[in-house]
Amino acid sequence: MSKSNRNHVDKLQMQRLEDMCIVVDENDSVIGSETRWNCHLNENIEKGLLHRGFAVVLFNTQNKLLLQQRADTKNVCPGIFTDSCSSHPLYEPLEMEETNALGIRRAAQRRLHAELGIPLEEIPLEDINFVAKLYYKIKLDEICGEHEIGYLLLVRKDVTLNPDPREVKGYCYVTKEELEKLLEQGAKGEDKVSKWLRIIAETILFKWWDKLSYVTQSFDPKKIYRLSDFK
Repeated sequence: MSKSNRNHVDKLQMQRLEDMCIVVDENDSVIGSETRWNCHLNENIEKGLLHRGFAVVLFNTQNKLLLQQRADTKNVCPGIFTDSCSSHPLYEPLEMEETNALGIRRAAQRRLHAELGIPLEEIPLEDINFVAKLYYKIKLDEICGEHEIGYLLLVRKDVTLNPDPREVKGYCYVTKEELEKLLEQGAKGEDKVSKWLRIIAETILFKWWDKLSYVTQSFDPKKIYRLSDFK
């Protein structure tokens, strides 16, 4: 499938489509690598191609969640509101280290700095907490989708933000009630909200929002959760 029909994608994002992602089986065991572009093609997803990803939910000291609005030049989900930072670990040793999800946390640190401009000294690895692994499969448009084992990560602190406009169109901090309203508006088509944000909000965030101190101890770190586990 040619990238030529992704006319909205700028040079930076086109280059990032060649990043090598970590391909895994349904047990999250590494079986190879593939480009970001190929990992997100629906035609490959339907053949079973599965990769690792992550999402960071960053709460400030007022217990408000940072949302970002993705740049209009992103390959998938351009211009929509989503979690604080979502991306992929790369197929390289430092980001493949599995003990305590260290590789994933390194990747998250890298992208929090690249996308949101958070100084590295404000997001040391010990402040990026692994919550749970979730398996999900989503069709995003006629060409691209998501088929991931996604690692949910939690950061709780005040940080300095200086977003890269090539990555982030805007951002805001929201209360639980404000996120509920945003998702309601999204369901009506009034606002564009990522399917992934809806999934993690409805399965985990709304339940644990007022007791975030306990959330990392409440999930089995070895288990890969499916949406059916939350019903």
